[in-house]
Amino acid sequence: MRPPLVYHPAYSAPLPSSHRFPMAKFRLLHRLLLDQGLAEQQQFAQPLPVPRRWLELVHGRPYHQAFARGELSSSEQRRIGLPATAPLVQRTWLAVGGTVLTARLALRHGLACHLAGGTHHAFPSHGSGFCIFNDCAVAARVLLQEGAVQRLMVIDLDVHQGDATAAIFADDPRVFTLSAHCASNFPLHKQQSDVDIPLADGLGDDDYLVAVGDRIPELLDQVRPQLVLYNAGVDPHHSDRLGRLNLSSAGLLQRDRLVLDACLRRQIPVATVIGGGYDELVPLVERHSLVFRAALEQARLHGL
Repeated sequence: MRPPLVYHPAYSAPLPSSHRFPMAKFRLLHRLLLDQGLAEQQQFAQPLPVPRRWLELVHGRPYHQAFARGELSSSEQRRIGLPATAPLVQRTWLAVGGTVLTARLALRHGLACHLAGGTHHAFPSHGSGFCIFNDCAVAARVLLQEGAVQRLMVIDLDVHQGDATAAIFADDPRVFTLSAHCASNFPLHKQQSDVDIPLADGLGDDDYLVAVGDRIPELLDQVRPQLVLYNAGVDPHHSDRLGRLNLSSAGLLQRDRLVLDACLRRQIPVATVIGGGYDELVPLVERHSLVFRAALEQARLHGL
């Protein structure tokens, strides 16, 4: 009754100590899940780097080669916000492979969770907002190409709109995109998801859960996806440095329970990714653990 988890030690690539992206959170999240009994070592699967042929279902070769070779322009690097070091290149290819593996495990077991992923600002030919490759988009395209599924849904509850994911699948009816996000937050220029739920600054737990609580079950019944990719970003938290919403940790946990229960009671497999979060490492990692707590509860509740 424990869902499979996906992780690689290389996820926490070294960054300068002054860098604002909390890269150590992946390693610390792995440790916390084990220490708190939310995971056991035998649950973990380790991904391989995403093959180029899979990556190119979304991202053009000129872009991914320029990134891997350190040949992006200075403006392209600034737009991403991360340095193209060798360890970062390695972790980027691994993390995309990790989301593909998580999606496969979800189809097999009903539920699987990735200790990374959710890089939803990465467009086919450029990265943005700490996102280099769009892991959920690649995973969706791989499974569709292989015929493992014919219809997917991306439920993106990160505080920032899943703009690149929406753009990538704008003309692909096989992938339904839902984004509930702070309307005033990054990115300035939004894309059009199949359903967007723009939220006002300062929205708290009760109003947030009302906003998403009915729409998600309704859309699952309407779309009937064969797999859900769920971005459980924790940046809607009231203490998040980049958030602007006002959710508590209890509200985030209830959100995650709601999404997972809505999928599993309909026997729709669901793969989770952790998405964004920006705060001091200790409270941030605690927040990222919430979706794993919810997953463990829901796996037991639904007999997975």
